[in-house]
Amino acid sequence: MEIDSISNGVASSPPTSTSTVTSVASTVPAAASIGAVPSSKLTQLTESLKLEHQFLRVPFEHYKKTIRAHHRAVEKEVSSVISGISDVADSDDVSKDDAVNQLTSLVSRLQGLKRKCEEGSRVENLQAQRCRARLAHLESADADNVSDWNNTRLKRILVDYMLRMSCFDSAEKLAEISNIQDLVDIDVFKEAKKVIDALQNKEVAPALAWCADNKSRLKKSKSKYEFQLRLQEFIELVRAENNMRAILYARKYLAPWGATHMKELQRVMATLAFKSNTECATYKVLFEPKQWDYLVDQFKQEFCKLYGMTLEPLLNIYLQAGLSALKTPFCYEDDCTKEDPLSQESFRKLALPLPFSKQHHSKLVCYITKELMDTENPPQVLPNGYVYSTKALKDMAEKNNGKITCPRTGLVCNYSDLVKAYIS
Repeated sequence: MEIDSISNGVASSPPTSTSTVTSVASTVPAAASIGAVPSSKLTQLTESLKLEHQFLRVPFEHYKKTIRAHHRAVEKEVSSVISGISDVADSDDVSKDDAVNQLTSLVSRLQGLKRKCEEGSRVENLQAQRCRARLAHLESADADNVSDWNNTRLKRILVDYMLRMSCFDSAEKLAEISNIQDLVDIDVFKEAKKVIDALQNKEVAPALAWCADNKSRLKKSKSKYEFQLRLQEFIELVRAENNMRAILYARKYLAPWGATHMKELQRVMATLAFKSNTECATYKVLFEPKQWDYLVDQFKQEFCKLYGMTLEPLLNIYLQAGLSALKTPFCYEDDCTKEDPLSQESFRKLALPLPFSKQHHSKLVCYITKELMDTENPPQVLPNGYVYSTKALKDMAEKNNGKITCPRTGLVCNYSDLVKAYIS
């Protein structure tokens, strides 16, 4: 189910802007790295667990859906069998052989129902086991194994991304070798993939079947996705110039929606007069291939809403959380350091909707010592514009007879040539 997504240091002039980027990239690695461990492991673990809503809800919703489907199937079959028994009992002129044959047929149906119930029970037990496995996984998280737990979470996030990008073989392989099959939703995404593939092939039957299976949930959320599918099926009949079938189809499937969607219905019905080769923009757009792309996007939204999933891949969300702390106007300048993640076009695209990070105070980190530069260890500017800490430059001067060599450009100068910088 593909959804479109996606070292630091004082490296360029002016020093102040570059230093800000350097300091943010150095002091906020935990935000950009999924598995990083902050100073307080317990705090990080608590915050991590707050993000696991989807992890528990998806298998639970799938479990409930399976139970409802099996319940409906059993009720339908039992009702049919009881009706058959009543017919045999109420018939006065039925022969003994006919009665035996009918009862034998009913027994066969009940045996078939028993097999279906056994298979349904097996599936439900597997899904219940999946819910229990996820609860156990969350309960196993503690401050002592936070690193291993984060590694497992990273693999789950990667599998989620692969599934959304329709890389099912890779996702299944990673889940298998990591032994996390119960912690990922491969079967759920496969269900969506069948519908998406059909829509991309301009077939609405699987999508309509999905709507029928989830009719009560979709109605509760006031979804009109089934209506949009019906409209598209009507448009295809008009495109094929099969007007009589289109009219009969509209009477059967579109008329019930008239009370709530009359304007859309009127617009589509007008295509009977304008035809598929019309140049009228209002109706021409209804025949364009992009309508199928719109149906695919709408299905993804309805599917994610139904299961309580995020529309964006989890990997994108985590990356954006880190990029939001790194994004500054300087990141989009031509001389942005290559060590900044936002120097790469893919990360820039991912960070496009994010606000710039708000910096109340400058925090400068020395490229050499990786220590914070402050009033006790003030920054100093070399003639080429690069900035390093006083401590690092003093140590270098003492070892090289008062000479300073810029580790980035190789420039050699005297310690007396340095200029002290002031942090604002």
